[in-house]
Amino acid sequence: MITAIVLVHTAADRIPETAQAIADLDGVAEVYSCAGDVDLIAIVKVREHEQLADIIAGHLSKVDGVVGTDTHIAFRSYSKADTDVAYAIGLD
Repeated sequence: MITAIVLVHTAADRIPETAQAIADLDGVAEVYSCAGDVDLIAIVKVREHEQLADIIAGHLSKVDGVVGTDTHIAFRSYSKADTDVAYAIGLD
């Protein structure tokens, strides 16, 4: 599974509608509204790299209210559960 984190700049008066429209796209797992330099963060999960272009450039960036995007591809995922398992090895 390939995960992309898409930072989305939106028109200020369209944030809720834009977020919902992005969340409704196939391949979009989650959308967060947030404070800071960007308005929304979308998590896109696909099986093949080519799908990223279809979803992000072909659909997400064309959603009404989207002003710009900045996409980051995840190499590896870390979580507290992963860390706990790693530190628990050999403690028996």
